[in-house]
Amino acid sequence: MKTTLYIIQFLASMAVILSVLLHPAKTMGMGGLGSPSELFGSQKGAEDGLNRITAISATIWAVLAVLLSIPAIVNQ
Repeated sequence: MKTTLYIIQFLASMAVILSVLLHPAKTMGMGGLGSPSELFGSQKGAEDGLNRITAISATIWAVLAVLLSIPAIVNQ
């Protein structure tokens, strides 16, 4: 159980990092590395999609962080 939660938290961490790096920047910094508009259709759709992915991934990560801090779960 604990190992599964750690794996899911790792995957959520990677999703948060990647989605934040893919956000369009005001300049062509890290946001210019990929072309998220190809994934989501338009630039506005890309930004909305990335915002949604970032929010969901961050929520999953936060919930897992709280669950993994509960001694009853960690000690199993």
